[in-house]
Amino acid sequence: MFELTFDKMPYLQAIPLSHTAVNQNITLSVLRLDVIHAEISGNKWFKLQFYLNEALKLNSSRIVTFGGAYSNHIIATAVASKMAGIGSMGIIRGDKQTNSTLTIAANAGMQLAFVSRSQFQHKNIIQQQLQQPGDYWINEGGLGPLGVEGAMGIQTYIPPLTTHILCAVGTGTMLAGLIKGALPHQNLIGIPVLKGVDNIRQEIAALVKQPEKMQQMQWFNTYHFGGYAKHNTILLEKMNLWWQLYQLPTDKVYTAKLMWAVFDLIEKNYFPAGSNIVAIHSGGLQGNTSLLPNILKF
Repeated sequence: MFELTFDKMPYLQAIPLSHTAVNQNITLSVLRLDVIHAEISGNKWFKLQFYLNEALKLNSSRIVTFGGAYSNHIIATAVASKMAGIGSMGIIRGDKQTNSTLTIAANAGMQLAFVSRSQFQHKNIIQQQLQQPGDYWINEGGLGPLGVEGAMGIQTYIPPLTTHILCAVGTGTMLAGLIKGALPHQNLIGIPVLKGVDNIRQEIAALVKQPEKMQQMQWFNTYHFGGYAKHNTILLEKMNLWWQLYQLPTDKVYTAKLMWAVFDLIEKNYFPAGSNIVAIHSGGLQGNTSLLPNILKF
């Protein structure tokens, strides 16, 4: 049986950044998951692994999942399904439209179905209406135990001496996996990119199922820049600066907000001297395609 394998990537390393922009008593590195694959980008490569292989074992004929019009998860699921030889369908939040994200997904064979934002909130009803024999359903963002199990594999590429691991938070699937896989001395810091989503903390706890591990998590919900995909010119300028200084590409939805938080917390002396920090670059660079040309230098 064909299987997708995602866990043999020796080239993945936490790359230290120059000390010119950080406290010299602190080490800051970035784990560049974005370099794994052009479309199955970053953490998606990990989160989809066990779902896709279960679908293969069940002889599923179609993967069905949910996402927004610029969703990294939609692209990744479409391309991974094509690799696995399984059909796919994306339930897209909002009015029917065309953009680069949806074009890539459609070119990978994904059927697109658009639903209103209000309908999108009732995914169980959508599933009841669209369910067909042979369908395998994956929650938005890969949320669920198998997605968490896959995200635990990211820990393989985090140096054991790391004291603080930071990541952007959408559904919370990756952070849940990082918490479950963390060593006892490691602190996990979540940076939500959506506004008003403290309920995700409870969802993460339900996925982790280990109260003692949840004590290793901190939560900073002040770096969302107004909400999902919201941004301003200052953030875009920082993205260009990080590219100039470190050749580090970021996206306006997730990783730019993460890196803003990392540098801000360092500047505010949040981290003790001697801290070894790793920020997880979760991919998603295609999210920048909604920007006008030439705004970013990379």
